[in-house]
Amino acid sequence: MNSIVLVIIGALVLVAGYRIYGSFVAAKVLALDETREVPSKKFEDGHDYVPTNKWILLGHHFAAIAGAGPLIGPVLAAQFGYLPGTLWILIGGVLGGAVHDMVILFASVRQDGQSIAEIARKNLGERMGYITSISVIFILIITMAGLGLPIVNSLNNSPWGTFTVGFTIPVALFIGIYLKFLRPGKIAEGTIIGMVLILLGVILGPTVQHSALAPYLTFNVKQMSLILAAYGFCAAVLPVWLLLLPRDYLSTYMKLGVMLVLAIGIIFVRPELQMPAITKFVNGGGPIVSGKVFPFVFITIACGALSGFHSLIGSGTTPKLISNERDILPIGFGSMLLESFIALMALIAATCLPTADYFAINSAPAVFAKLGMIPKELPMLQQLVGENLAGRTGGSVSLAVGMSYVFYQIPGLKGLMSYWYHFCIMFEALFILTTIDSGTRIGRYLLQDLIGKFCKPLAKKDSWFNIIFFSLLMSVCWGYLLYTGNISTIWPLFGVANQSLAAIAFAIGTSVLIRMGKKKYMPITVIPMAFISVATLTASIENMTGNYIPHGNTTLTVLSLIVMAILIVILYESIRHWVIDLKSGKYNNTPENSAV
Repeated sequence: MNSIVLVIIGALVLVAGYRIYGSFVAAKVLALDETREVPSKKFEDGHDYVPTNKWILLGHHFAAIAGAGPLIGPVLAAQFGYLPGTLWILIGGVLGGAVHDMVILFASVRQDGQSIAEIARKNLGERMGYITSISVIFILIITMAGLGLPIVNSLNNSPWGTFTVGFTIPVALFIGIYLKFLRPGKIAEGTIIGMVLILLGVILGPTVQHSALAPYLTFNVKQMSLILAAYGFCAAVLPVWLLLLPRDYLSTYMKLGVMLVLAIGIIFVRPELQMPAITKFVNGGGPIVSGKVFPFVFITIACGALSGFHSLIGSGTTPKLISNERDILPIGFGSMLLESFIALMALIAATCLPTADYFAINSAPAVFAKLGMIPKELPMLQQLVGENLAGRTGGSVSLAVGMSYVFYQIPGLKGLMSYWYHFCIMFEALFILTTIDSGTRIGRYLLQDLIGKFCKPLAKKDSWFNIIFFSLLMSVCWGYLLYTGNISTIWPLFGVANQSLAAIAFAIGTSVLIRMGKKKYMPITVIPMAFISVATLTASIENMTGNYIPHGNTTLTVLSLIVMAILIVILYESIRHWVIDLKSGKYNNTPENSAV
């Protein structure tokens, strides 16, 4: 199949999904009201609650939700062929992920920018509030440490990457001050300056790598883990307009720009998809993803189709910044579909590689030797890149090679293959880093909401002691796991934990719809909730029985059981409250634009 066909089909499906289904959910289901006062104006404090321009906020929100998932997940799922991943990205993105993100963002905006745990507490009772708080914090700490792994691995002993990614931080601080004090309201001007400075950092990267500065920018995995945790702490403590917002939204335009260039490159080069539509690994036994296409394609591809982590952003920083309810459609629904498009581009980049080369890069050498495949262009690619590519598992290297493989086929660019490859590696690190700052800040909110219930002084939102204390606590929790490396032993749980959180968010969103008097629209959240719950529980069982227990991995088995128990308990409690609310008839005549 020609890749350009897939690009066109994907773009049409996503645009139609936004225009038709997104508009329906916004107008009929949620009844967005642009005259209603939003939390950013009601509680404006210049720190967390700040009315923000729609395009800046869209950039921040997109950067925060689009971590490793839309890049790495589709590359790993390419093992099954290009068709399963494509269908899940497009159908799941429109009917699942975008609805999930938009409903939770709406619910949080209507409830003063509160966290998902507080939304659960209001709609499902005090007990469910505590259960959700503990569950979400547990999942978030694991996820944050896991998100840090690709960054520390890609920036390990890489002065070029460290400089390029690190350079975005002072640029963001400068743009934050520029737009706040020097040239207030000059968004386009600030954006152009910021993008030029970021590109300058990219261009200077190779020069720095061979300069006297290189030793001072060379860090091992342990050192990089500490630096990353320190960055997360700073991003969570500083006012949102100073670092987090400008860095995330500038990174977004870089991300979208690179993926747009990739899409143009695909259209120009028109490479064939060399991976078949369906491979023999859909029935299991694959060297990259253990298990069958169901349920594992739905667990492997999270961000880009459906991701529970998005509910933390949608009930974390974004609802405190949104300046008008009408912006919920482009920011909540639209950002998710942009991410779906990026996931599709990543899938195409991976499946454009010769099939044997793809498996040679993504499989351990001993495993690849048993496949009976012979690499086709890998020796030539290794020579052009200047690095050994075989056995570089995890998805990030194969994605960088796939993107470079498209770029270098453009006439005159073959000699830049090494530059493209290293640029793509750094691009991925930059992509993932934007979830670290938002995730740490959201963890601060969640920990304070939970602990503040038992110690009133710690509940004060405007206390600098509390801001610093809870930011430090969150950074230490996930930073410790990252530093010690313990998180690497539970990496297989990430997909399951993330999709469990998605099911929990759908359950809470359904409760919100019922209490709005919108019970006839329950299927838009109940159907995807049921589907992802079945997929997640099935994957957990198959992981335990087919992998963890046979290999004596007690830790993974226990953690899998905890995640399963969390999901089952929350689903049971949610359904019980739905039945009570529906039978009471109390919410049958709720006005369409009432508070949730």
